Amino acid sequence: MSRTSHALCATGALAALALAGCTSTAPPATGGDGGGAAAGPIAVSAGDTTCEVSAPGAPAGTITFSINNTGDKVTEFYLYGVGDRIMGEVENIGPGLTRQLIVEVPDGGDYTTACKPGMVGDGIRAPFTVTGTATRSVDEDTRLAEATAGYQRWVNSQIEAFVPKTQGFVDAVKAGDVEGAKALFPISRTYWERIEPVAESFGDLDPKMDGREDDERDPGVEFTGFHRLEKDLWVDGLQPDSGAIGDQLMVDAKDLQARVATLELTPVQLANGAKELLDEVATGKITGEEDRYSHTDLWDFKANVEGSQGAVAALRPVIDEKDPTLGPVLDERFKAVDDLLETYRVGDGYKLYTELTEDDTRKMSEAVDALGEPISQVAGVVTS
Repeated sequence: MSRTSHALCATGALAALALAGCTSTAPPATGGDGGGAAAGPIAVSAGDTTCEVSAPGAPAGTITFSINNTGDKVTEFYLYGVGDRIMGEVENIGPGLTRQLIVEVPDGGDYTTACKPGMVGDGIRAPFTVTGTATRSVDEDTRLAEATAGYQRWVNSQIEAFVPKTQGFVDAVKAGDVEGAKALFPISRTYWERIEPVAESFGDLDPKMDGREDDERDPGVEFTGFHRLEKDLWVDGLQPDSGAIGDQLMVDAKDLQARVATLELTPVQLANGAKELLDEVATGKITGEEDRYSHTDLWDFKANVEGSQGAVAALRPVIDEKDPTLGPVLDERFKAVDDLLETYRVGDGYKLYTELTEDDTRKMSEAVDALGEPISQVAGVVTS
């Protein structure tokens, strides 16, 4: 969601990454003339009060940004399309660190870059122009097309389950069934968390549905959605407007379902999403920050990992073809995370975050970091 986000890193031959998977009709890069196109990764210097992007645009195709955090705060970087549609993002860039974002942008037009020091707010923004058009990688590569179509079907299946499960949760809230609503809260969120990068790509819906109380908001925008109801259920008690908050959550859930049905994804978005979900675990679930009132963070943790597995599984034929050594490593690291989570299972759910020790969260962080390393290679493999 807007408070965090994500993306993916990969290194490789600069010329190959610049056009991998897309054939651009834009003119070739002109270097430092300020005319827009840039060859190779576009350098981003992200400070606490600045966001310096080395080129004001690029040709349509696969675009790579290399983001260096020169400030003292953890930051994140976004490329937005029209209506703040997230084209790609990378989060959790610590001071002094450099991470890369690879994003496929086949359509020319006006876009926006943004750095977010402290990973809050609207960010430090600048216009970014994409010139020409590019053939989508899915139109040129049958395996990539099959991978993307398969993932799209999986996402749709999650949305189809998410809407009725969320309706059940809202119905319990409106009926005043506190215990029933508490039981349904982590279950309904499971489907959201599995496809969180897709859901978060809609910049207007995500803050309303999954925003947290201390997120920065535009003037007049209230704290709503899952976490407002979570606070009502676990802290404040149901409020006179809790039912209305639930009704709006359902309106937004059905809106999300309609938008996802017509969404066109790219293979790079799948790869980025797999890493973004692990970033979500690292920045929200392991810290206990996400579900701070219910402490049901491990349900979300498991769902994020399952979502990452879903994206990787869809891309697996492409990964195995281009880098046969990567798949087995991914299998091993996913299994390690799954096995660790199973040690915290209680019945059909998991221990509450408040029941975990520092040693527990350390083990989780180590397992997620170990998985994140090979996951971060997937975008580079897909675009090679």
